[in-house]
Amino acid sequence: MRARWLAPAVLALALAAAALAADPVEEFLRRHWARPLAPQGAAPARWTPVEQSLAPEACGTCHPAQLADWRTSLHARTMGPGVAGQLVEMLRSDPESALGCLACHAPLAEQAPLVLEGGAARPNPAHDAALGAHGLACAACHVRGHARFGPPRRAGALERAAPGASLPHGGATRTPAFLRAEFCRSCHQFAPDGLALNGKLLEDTYNEWRSSRFAREGTQCQDCHMPDRRHLWRGIHDAGMVRSGLTIRAATGAPRYRPGQTAVATLSVTSTRVGHAFPTYVVPRVLLRAELVDAAGRAVAGSRREKVIAREVALDLSRELADTRLLPGRSAVLEYRARVPAAGARVRLAVVVEPDAFYTRFFEALLAQGAGRGEAQLRQALAAARRSPYVVFEQELPLT
Repeated sequence: MRARWLAPAVLALALAAAALAADPVEEFLRRHWARPLAPQGAAPARWTPVEQSLAPEACGTCHPAQLADWRTSLHARTMGPGVAGQLVEMLRSDPESALGCLACHAPLAEQAPLVLEGGAARPNPAHDAALGAHGLACAACHVRGHARFGPPRRAGALERAAPGASLPHGGATRTPAFLRAEFCRSCHQFAPDGLALNGKLLEDTYNEWRSSRFAREGTQCQDCHMPDRRHLWRGIHDAGMVRSGLTIRAATGAPRYRPGQTAVATLSVTSTRVGHAFPTYVVPRVLLRAELVDAAGRAVAGSRREKVIAREVALDLSRELADTRLLPGRSAVLEYRARVPAAGARVRLAVVVEPDAFYTRFFEALLAQGAGRGEAQLRQALAAARRSPYVVFEQELPLT
């Protein structure tokens, strides 16, 4: 006799699948981000060279503000020297993995130097080296088959302002998908069977957001990372963005201490407006730091103490070493105790962000073992990673 009921978990999965299938946004995204992206093919012959081009500069002809914003963003540098330097040798030794990296770092078919056919790699006849260097270019999100796609008008309308034939590049198809967090999921969320350490996906940003109050309240990725539709995508490398997401408090346990007494100070960081784990990925590290400072402003040797907020993993991504990240609403507290050395002493409390902490160690290891033809690029990337730390908060509190 056939069972007439479904187990709750099975039923929940079936209902979720049915909901996704009925969601026109999900159906659009399934087609839009089907990997690998198909080549654009031939553009309409009547189009001008600017309309036919996939280069960001061509888009900037009519969208200069968006181009200017994009140029300042990490999306414009997804094929920077750190990635490009690794791919130099990888495209030869492991082309399948290299093309897997390009799926997010330079996803257009025209950006890949190779294509896979029957498990073998061959030169890509559609390859555009200049376009490949642009990383996540405008067309990666907005162009498929030379047709343009974008968000609804600010008033919400989806209709074209005029017949497509009278508009540059035939106008654009507008969809609310561009305003939904799901649009970002394709590159900022590993698949359920993706690389996981200690039972957690290496990149789980979309799921972190989906489990947060921000998702329940309807706050999308774009609301914070693309305010007013600007193409900025500010994140962990931007002090202002990080500061806006945190509440930081510093205090001493008593108004004053005498020399020789043990002073107590606390530094707390609360993730109040970050819609995912802080930090969300394995690359950055955040330090809560405390140290004594003498009357002349010099740090007292041996007095520094630190607390780490990070997901630290082995360089070969084989295991997780620690995970002290903050989920939305959670706090980290550094309680500092030290003997007051003399009159005029102060305690310096700081929050330091190292956005490229993992890459610094990773590039050092790659260069030490021999980076081949990518060495010059990796040295450039290492220098940039070493320059990336910044202080997001610092305060000196008197002790005596």
